[in-house]
Amino acid sequence: MNVESDVMVVAGILTLFYRIIPTGVDEGPAGTATRNYVARDSDGGRWFVKAYPAGTDLDAERRALELSQFARRGRLPVPVVRQTLEGGLIAAAGGMAVSVAAYVENAQTAEGGLSGNRWAAVGETVGRLHRTLARHPAGPPSRVPAREVCDVKRARQRLDQLLALFAKRPPTSGFPAWARETAARRLDKLPAVAAMVKGLPTSMTVQTVHGDLASPNLLLRGQHVAALIDFRPPGHRSPAWELGRIVLDPRTVLAQPQWPTGLAEAISAYRAVNPALSAEELLAVPRLAAAYLACSVYPLSEAVDNPAAVTPELKAYGHNRQAAMAELRERLTETEEVLHDVLH
Repeated sequence: MNVESDVMVVAGILTLFYRIIPTGVDEGPAGTATRNYVARDSDGGRWFVKAYPAGTDLDAERRALELSQFARRGRLPVPVVRQTLEGGLIAAAGGMAVSVAAYVENAQTAEGGLSGNRWAAVGETVGRLHRTLARHPAGPPSRVPAREVCDVKRARQRLDQLLALFAKRPPTSGFPAWARETAARRLDKLPAVAAMVKGLPTSMTVQTVHGDLASPNLLLRGQHVAALIDFRPPGHRSPAWELGRIVLDPRTVLAQPQWPTGLAEAISAYRAVNPALSAEELLAVPRLAAAYLACSVYPLSEAVDNPAAVTPELKAYGHNRQAAMAELRERLTETEEVLHDVLH
């Protein structure tokens, strides 16, 4: 389909399935795997329409939407998902499946990094999120060995596989060549990463979490959190990992020299609303974040798995992740001392 016919299909779905009479439908912010639209209704309201590509697991997407609304019922800032006339969360027609949610006005993603009061605002919001999701029917929080939270053995396998793919057609320049060299360096440094992981608590909490709490999925309005979007289906992961993933985003770490102090503010705010997560696990947030980056093959793997996805933005993000990993490891002792003073 071309863009114009896609817009017509979206307009038809909104009318038939949601009783929304659109006065305009425009392409919206680009999604990682979806095509997005913004529709305006006859009352002047705006709706965010997410169109899923063919082959999408729509049952998984429904469960993700249900999880977001569970969080919303816990008074988290999550956009309401509009139900179809039959009470569903996804509608399909004309070869297209969509979900519809309230559009978050006057907000920006957290991709610009955290600063000022945003540290505490994000920490507090994530703390409330994890406290709410700990009550999700998918199951209560449990404990697992730390090696399951950050699996160095699995990382070695993935890096070996990636380097084997690069060996079949060795890149000579650009991002693919850098990705291959970086993957090789990460493989060489895995013994040091394994030693770093030994500094984590023996066991760690896992529970239902957002699942994709990255900067594009955290919307800010000034110094406050405007919305959490793009949940994944319920699955148990480490809340300490998820907290570190968002507050120690590479762009924040590289842009804010005083990030250890900001991290302490975020973790203090988190703990105030979610004391269930122990001081020991909160102290482990920067170590876990550094180890996770060191064990990751993304976005290096995109050079062979999905070359079309290697945009200038992805290249910059890849370089930022590598630089942030080095910064986190270099300042780990300093950061843990700052957190120790706050947590004890």
